[in-house]
Amino acid sequence: MAGSSREDGLSAGGPAAVAAPLPLAPADRAAAGRSRRPWYRRRLWRTLRRGSGPFNLGFLLLVTAAAVAAPWITGRDPTFGEPAQRLRPPAWEAAGTSANALGTDQLGRDVYTRLVYGARISLVVGFGTMLISALLGSTLGLVAGYFEGRVGTGLMRLADVQLAFPFLLLALAVVAAVGAGLLNVILVLGIAGWATFARVVRAQALSLKQREYVEAVRAIGAAQPRIVLRHLVPNVLTPVIVLATATVANNIVVEASLTFLGLGVQPTIPSWGSMLADARDYLAVAWWMGIFPGLALMLTVLAINLLGDWLRDYLDPTLRNV
Repeated sequence: MAGSSREDGLSAGGPAAVAAPLPLAPADRAAAGRSRRPWYRRRLWRTLRRGSGPFNLGFLLLVTAAAVAAPWITGRDPTFGEPAQRLRPPAWEAAGTSANALGTDQLGRDVYTRLVYGARISLVVGFGTMLISALLGSTLGLVAGYFEGRVGTGLMRLADVQLAFPFLLLALAVVAAVGAGLLNVILVLGIAGWATFARVVRAQALSLKQREYVEAVRAIGAAQPRIVLRHLVPNVLTPVIVLATATVANNIVVEASLTFLGLGVQPTIPSWGSMLADARDYLAVAWWMGIFPGLALMLTVLAINLLGDWLRDYLDPTLRNV
């Protein structure tokens, strides 16, 4: 009788009843399914979802290596033209030849050779202007954020005035005033981009200088330069690195635009912008003159932007496991 009453109590859902397992939520079921995947599949999926950073980095390294080794890869002078070979189509078309794999332009110059040499200009301008903007803007942003006062306020008002002008229009006006040329383009774009870095670094410095560890270092009598260099600079590098990638991509496009309009590098220097400028009058009869430099410009800028997105997710702890 006692055994039957115990069984009745269990069946009736009494205190001794064993609770049935609750169904998993959809998110928990998805997490459990992911945990059963092999580790290499999980890592590959995570890498692809985060923007394919290693693939974009590999593509940029390939472009950089080709630009550095351009004389050995092409074996030709990018400015040398053969009038008898002008407007020769790519090798896979009927009139094409293997000697000019991507065709020739209106002066008989090899498109492939000029494409590889043109990467040099884009990378030099992109990274050179980024370094100038990052160093100048980050320094002024740290000064404005940590010390504040009239100097910081004046710097930010100057940055506001500059950011009120469209960047490309400002670059056009300054380059038109100082003259075209590779060095002038690098200096103008580098100096014109300081304001964005300064605002980002200033915002970080205003937040970091209120942290407990900075207050503790200041309380023990550490010098101001030491506080800035040892405790602020390392903590503002993450947003600066992410912003730097976007700056490289933007300035590559701006340089190509200036060269396309005749205000960039000299016409004798092969660049993607000058190749696009030469192709605008021949697109109907020589499509390859504009398609290949346009694709090179688009893929390079896209890879840099995607690499920046991946770096942002990788360097930000709050987004690392998303």
